[in-house]
Amino acid sequence: MTSEPPRITAYPDGPLLVRGDVDLRDVDGNAIEKRRRTVALCRCGLSTIKPFCDGTHKPAGFRTED
Repeated sequence: MTSEPPRITAYPDGPLLVRGDVDLRDVDGNAIEKRRRTVALCRCGLSTIKPFCDGTHKPAGFRTED
């Protein structure tokens, strides 16, 4: 099995999309299970499933700078 290099893409007005082989950890250093090849990480701070995005940024009107 080949490893895919990590890539992080800031989605306009939305989450950070993380692709590739990454080791996700919480604030205490505990491993967070990655269940998909691509994960969306919250950047609006309002998600109920942090660190993952749950789409709350849309109704909240979260906006990023260009």
